[in-house]
This record gives sequence, C-alpha cells and structure tokens, in this order.
Amino acid sequence: MSQEQLSKNAIEEETKKVNLSNESAGFILGQSNKSHILANQTEPIGLQVLKQESQSLSGPLGSHRGEITIGEALEATALTAGHRPVDYSDAAAIQAAEVRATGRTNIVPGGVAAAAQSAATRNARLPRDEDKTKLGEILSDASSKLPSDKPVTRRDAEGVIGAELRNDPNLCTRPGGVAASVAAAARLNQSNSLSNNNNTNNNNNQINN
Repeated sequence: MSQEQLSKNAIEEETKKVNLSNESAGFILGQSNKSHILANQTEPIGLQVLKQESQSLSGPLGSHRGEITIGEALEATALTAGHRPVDYSDAAAIQAAEVRATGRTNIVPGGVAAAAQSAATRNARLPRDEDKTKLGEILSDASSKLPSDKPVTRRDAEGVIGAELRNDPNLCTRPGGVAASVAAAARLNQSNSLSNNNNTNNNNNQINN
C-alpha cells in the first residue's frame, strides 16, 4: 500500500473519530430543519455559536444563506478550546483552514495562520503553560483576519483534519480543537443542505398536487 493511500486511510479513520467524538459531546444532528438540528440542551458552547451563526446568515444579506463558514468554525474553536496553548498541530490545521477559505496557496501576512505559526514557535520555547499564547487569543476574531471566506465542506474538513493529524506527535486530533470544529461545521452545513432540499421537494410536490 502506498504512503498516499496510508495517509488517506488515516484521515478517513480520524474523520470517523472526530464525528463520533462530536456526537458523544452533543453534536447530534437533527433531521428536519435548522431550528431542530440539535435537541440536546447541554450542547457545547462552540456548537451553539455555530448554530446561531448559521441561522443569522439565512436572511437576504447572508451571502452563504445559513451555511457556516470556515472563519466561523475557527471562532467556535476559540470557545471550545480557547484555553489551550497553541502548538504546531493547531497552527498546521489553522493554516489549512485559511488556505481553503482564501483559495490562496500561501498564508496571508498578518493573518490568522501567520499568528498561529508565530504563537506555536514561541510556545515551544516557553516552559510554563500560563506564559504561552492560547488558541482563544488567535481565533477569537478569525473571520475578520481572513480576506475572504467560504462555507465549510466535507473536503475542507478532511484537509484540516489531515493537517492536524500529520503534525501531532501522537497522530491524532483533539476533542474541541480546530479539526473537530471544522468537521462539525461541515456536518451541520451538509445537514442544512439536505433539509433545505427536502423542504424544496416537499413544496414542489404540494404545488404539483
């Protein structure tokens, strides 16, 4: 089996783990529409924000019409794992997210990925966690640091998961981290899309009948 295939298999396995981790933490997708995506009242705060962002973009001024963007998923990470020091796997995942959001092949000078890389390098030299730069400091306003943004897709999630996975010494992603938030956003977007399609089909059937 080639190294590329091994990498793909590892990413697929990690995607499954992230999905299961999200579900066990309250990332339970509904079947009808956005207002019923999650019924668990103890849902993680990060997912609450993702849901609110999704609903707030559903109006005529929301260019993505209810879809959660990469920037918004990064900001949710600031709430789910904002207390954690930035490390190299976080920086790699943030860079992968930024590249997919902007469509560029290089990171944006002064952007969120550049800040994350600088923080990870600095943190690696500091012995005490309390002196290290935290994820919340980097990601709390991630959307404003992106020159462009886009709704999260499954392909985006797989890319971010792969980046975090390859740069973690234990070859795994962390609950509530960048990869987990992006994966959750992709699943919410997919659920919203399916629900909207079903609603459209039902409306068309009613009209035809």
